[in-house]
Amino acid sequence: MNRKVLSIPLVHIFLSLVFLLISFAGKAQQRLSLKELPSLVQNNLPQLNAAKANAAADRSVIDYEKRSLMPDLTLGYQANIATFNNITGMSYPGLMMPISGPPSQNNDLNFVPGSAAAALLTWRPISFGQRNAAIERASAQFKLANADYNEQTFRYQFLAINTYLDAVYLKQLISSHQASIKRYSSSLVQSMVLAKTGLRPGVDTVQFQSSLAQAEIELLQTDNAYKQKLITLSSLIGSEERDGNLLLVDTIFKNMDAFNDKSASIAKHPYFMTAIAQKDLTAAKLDEVKKTWRPKLDFWGNIYSRGSGVNAMGAVNKSDGFSFSRDNIGAGVQLSFPVFQFYQVNAKKRQYGELLKADHFKLKQLELDLNKQTDIAWQQYNSNVAISGKIAIRLKSATDAFSSLKLSYASGLIDFSRLAQAQYELQQAEVNSATALLAVQRSLLDISIAKGDLDLFFQQIQ
Repeated sequence: MNRKVLSIPLVHIFLSLVFLLISFAGKAQQRLSLKELPSLVQNNLPQLNAAKANAAADRSVIDYEKRSLMPDLTLGYQANIATFNNITGMSYPGLMMPISGPPSQNNDLNFVPGSAAAALLTWRPISFGQRNAAIERASAQFKLANADYNEQTFRYQFLAINTYLDAVYLKQLISSHQASIKRYSSSLVQSMVLAKTGLRPGVDTVQFQSSLAQAEIELLQTDNAYKQKLITLSSLIGSEERDGNLLLVDTIFKNMDAFNDKSASIAKHPYFMTAIAQKDLTAAKLDEVKKTWRPKLDFWGNIYSRGSGVNAMGAVNKSDGFSFSRDNIGAGVQLSFPVFQFYQVNAKKRQYGELLKADHFKLKQLELDLNKQTDIAWQQYNSNVAISGKIAIRLKSATDAFSSLKLSYASGLIDFSRLAQAQYELQQAEVNSATALLAVQRSLLDISIAKGDLDLFFQQIQ
């Protein structure tokens, strides 16, 4: 008879053990600590690698603008067949136009060959500040790309840490649910024994079985949420594992002391540095626009040779079309000035002037927001620490109350409802304790985010 009485709770215990074995079975888990997250995110996340490649691309633009100081030499050769009739050559885009011979007295559509080769050298050593403006604009673009990369890295690192803390919280809830299942199983065994002896009604057994099933459902739901967090965390560190097979190393946080420095210096905050870089880029573009109305000075040199199947007298010798018979050499200097672009340049200057004002106001707004974010984070931290202290008292009281009422229930002094209520309050106190711990850690992380330095958070978990 005793075996029959103990069979039901043993089944539940067996299922719980199977559940745990399934949870930890499979491939070897990757050990993951909080301090590993920043480097894993920065090195493995494809999105950040894309941002790094964009920054490298913008650096190449600086080299491109600097190399505009070098002279440009263009070489070309062409062979063509054109009609005997020729005055200025045929329309053709490129370095040279196909010309077959001299103008004809009559309309002669006879096709004759021709050829030409040319070398054109152009050089703009003096740019009246335009080259420097282009280089400064490219440099500002590169700095913005780097700042954007740092900001994205900061965001993803924060997201990974936050996800890690969520996973730790859910892991603690799983432990709480497992402890609750163990307590319900023990109470179920006790109620069955008491019902058998007639000290308690049999309905208590049914009620404990219902509570046990509910606790198992909550465990399954929490375990599902925990595994989803692991998959998300696995994605944030760039892991190609499909099941988020991670083993979290940092699950207990003992040091709850906040930073001594409560100042809100944001000069090196990634968000602030990105805003500064954007403002500098707009200023560089404005300077570049201002200098577009300056003159352009070009030095050029040209060597040109051609051959024609028609000579100056009009005689056709097609083989001469592929041999150079006439050479020309020229050199010169050209100064040009875009006189009527004054109004267009002024319109662009006004545009970038207003954009620069907008960037300045955005910077002031960001500074205000980050300072207030720091104040709010500190206020939340102080509140969470105070709440955590009160919850610790509640957890101890709930634990003591449950232990006492369980003895009273075993003695037949109280009914099921009081014991069930005590067990429920104990479970809630455990959940609230885990939640309070998460809240404190998150507020410490929020302070680090507001200050723009994640190392401040890691200093608190040593």
